Amino acid sequence: MSLPKMNRAAFERTMPILTWGRSYNRDTLTSDAVAAVIVTIMLIPQSLAYALLAGLPAEMGLYASILPLFAYAVFGTSRALAVGPVAVVSLMTAAAVGNLGLTDPAAIALAAGTLAFISGLILTLLGVFRLGFLANFLSHPVIAGFITASGVLIATSQLKHIFGVPAHGHTLPGLLSSLLSHLGEINVITLIIGVAATAFLFWVRKGLKPRLLAAGFKPRMADILAKAGPVAAVVVTTLLTWVLGLSNWGGVKVVGEVPMGLPPLTMPSLDPSMWSQLFVAALLISIIGFVESVSVAQTLAAKRRQRIVPDQELIGLGASNIGAALTGGYPVTGGFARSVVNFDAGAETPAAGAFTAIGILLAALLLTPLLYFLPNATLAATIIVAVISLVDFSILKKTWGYSKVDFAAVTATIVLTLGFGVEVGVSAGVMISIGLFLYRTTKPHVAEVGLVPGTQHFRNIKRHSVETRPSLVTLRIDESLYFANASFLQDLVQDRVACDEPITDVVLMCSAVNEIDLSALESLEAINLRLKDYGIKLHMSEVKGPVMDRLKRSHFLEEMTGQVFLSQYDAWRTLTATETTPVETAANPDGPSENAA
Repeated sequence: MSLPKMNRAAFERTMPILTWGRSYNRDTLTSDAVAAVIVTIMLIPQSLAYALLAGLPAEMGLYASILPLFAYAVFGTSRALAVGPVAVVSLMTAAAVGNLGLTDPAAIALAAGTLAFISGLILTLLGVFRLGFLANFLSHPVIAGFITASGVLIATSQLKHIFGVPAHGHTLPGLLSSLLSHLGEINVITLIIGVAATAFLFWVRKGLKPRLLAAGFKPRMADILAKAGPVAAVVVTTLLTWVLGLSNWGGVKVVGEVPMGLPPLTMPSLDPSMWSQLFVAALLISIIGFVESVSVAQTLAAKRRQRIVPDQELIGLGASNIGAALTGGYPVTGGFARSVVNFDAGAETPAAGAFTAIGILLAALLLTPLLYFLPNATLAATIIVAVISLVDFSILKKTWGYSKVDFAAVTATIVLTLGFGVEVGVSAGVMISIGLFLYRTTKPHVAEVGLVPGTQHFRNIKRHSVETRPSLVTLRIDESLYFANASFLQDLVQDRVACDEPITDVVLMCSAVNEIDLSALESLEAINLRLKDYGIKLHMSEVKGPVMDRLKRSHFLEEMTGQVFLSQYDAWRTLTATETTPVETAANPDGPSENAA
């Protein structure tokens, strides 16, 4: 018995697998399987390394790369996004769980799983209620600044494993101070392993694939072998540590025993105090994870003329995090580098992620005993090489040249993240993004415009040579009007008409106004009354339909001293019909001002 048509459509929107699954065939299977092999090779060492970064047992990285991938394959809309542990979220997890002051490994693992569960609930609820637009309040420059600072923190935090010294701290000054205080304790053998692994991985990333292609390997095989570089580093350093007994006489820190078997079924803590302590961190992880994931998914989808549904992505990521919480994992999201590899390897559908999960599951079942002698320095090298691409200080130069306000926001985010930790940094980033939005919209750009000779177009009198009339003032409002900028417009109109010019009419050109809220309506009423006292009529032009519909539900249009014109040219023609001498206004001789348009 088939579902009703509307119910089936809604069901397919909730579970996109029902859409792409209908056209799944052998060719698609082959493409997804090959991509899965490449991503699995890349993900195994990364999963272990990111768990180490999060301050968690290594196996939790593997567990976080199994059920979450299956969940995303069912509920996600991106055909190429690869979900799993990522560097920034791992660092945020370390900070959030570290703030609890726990020392028992089981309690730490429980807190990380609870953090994933809370994050999953937040993401799912945001998706159900279609609140994905909230992530837009985090501006791209602020995100870039936060990720750059996080990359620096992550790389610095891993130097203790490269040096083989005990160090701690969640801020750059704290980490550097701790490292400097232990420089005399550097383990030379660990340092050799760490530096060699780091150098090798950097070479693999840039130089191995061209060498393989030059040697005659086919592009697909060369790509697989190049992506296997971290695995080679893991295998070689593990064998050396085991054969030479470096963990005994050499003091090389190793991963140790990693449980073999299926991911355990786990439940998050129901302790209200833990939830209250983790909620803000979970919210920030959800926002950052969603923004990073969606930006990657949209970029990759555009290359194949596909589309994603952001609100459904929230549900997909929410299900992935809940899956991680129920199977011994910690918070996950879509990773940039991993997703690009998945895309370049030819993944056609989210099934590639499910196949990757099967590969990770086999590794958890069969390979974990071989990881006992894996040096922490090798995993640290894997992390450093992976996150170095996150560090992009060019955003400072770019924003300095384009917008000093954005530059200040980026700089503040970087400094606060490095100086006070990721939670303060990302919290500040959110507040700075919202603050920038409010700052820019509280003082909207309003241009006085005139008629371009020989046309029906109106342009800023500070930029163009245009015709104006002494009795007519036209102000083009380049922003929606709401409570935060309503008084600004009121003051601006007041300042403009307070002069000796024989002004009889003021026209508000509303071509860029998409909204007028009640506070702005009251300001318009006040402007109308004030101009009426001056003997000046208030008019409006080019008012959009939805805005006009709302104005018609008020008494403003009845009380307005002037009229509403369909176009600004109609207003000009009507209000200047009795005048004969236009005034030519030259363009600003000093060049346009910063806000002129």
